[in-house]
Amino acid sequence: MSGHSKWANIKNKKAKTDSQKAVVFQKYSRELIVAARMGGPDPAGNFRLRTAIEKAKAAGLPNDNIKRAIDKGAGAGSADNYEEITYEGYAAGGVAVVVEAMTDNRNRTAGDVRSIFTKFNGNLGETNCVGFMFDRKGSIEFESDVDFDKLFDAAINLDADDVENDEDGIRVLTSIENFQSVVEGLEKEGFKSVSAEFTRIPKNTIEVTDEKTATNVLRLIERLEELDDVQNVYANFDISEELAGKIEV
Repeated sequence: MSGHSKWANIKNKKAKTDSQKAVVFQKYSRELIVAARMGGPDPAGNFRLRTAIEKAKAAGLPNDNIKRAIDKGAGAGSADNYEEITYEGYAAGGVAVVVEAMTDNRNRTAGDVRSIFTKFNGNLGETNCVGFMFDRKGSIEFESDVDFDKLFDAAINLDADDVENDEDGIRVLTSIENFQSVVEGLEKEGFKSVSAEFTRIPKNTIEVTDEKTATNVLRLIERLEELDDVQNVYANFDISEELAGKIEV
């Protein structure tokens, strides 16, 4: 199980509690607010907002909530003044971790993130202490029943970096600069994505075979994701699915 994405897939197969759903809805609402504030409330002219709306709908965020968040970001009513912050550090076993957050209280979020790192035998580091270990990419995901050969040809013709195919589906990877043009180009070719977002892909992974270390790594990631202010967590661990299945988080 390499990196955070596989762990997310395992978790997604489990039932979500109401409290977990509320946290997820809050994260999508914040992204909608910030996207609308930065680029305006019209998704036709605001690519970040359009992708945020698609992600929010896929996660089950009600249309009324989506509209309220966009209105807030556009200045209708009192909009929270969120800022985007990235934290970096090490989990147990030297696993590199990058945390992306949106917060209206920088001190609160930093304290919460630091506390979780410490609790699970990790260390919150300085800016850029591990960020260089990840490549920033655009990630466009498709269902596994999409015609891979046709999608591959279309993606490469649009200057995508790579196309991956596994049991979880098909993923097209792009540079940050080409992300929007590839997404829109594939849409014009008739390919409807499941999700389209920026991600961080580890250049190298650290194999974790010790159960205690693996437990600390996975629990740290889980607790970070449960924070209201945290949007995304990336890590460069490699843990077998057999070992992960033994761990209660």
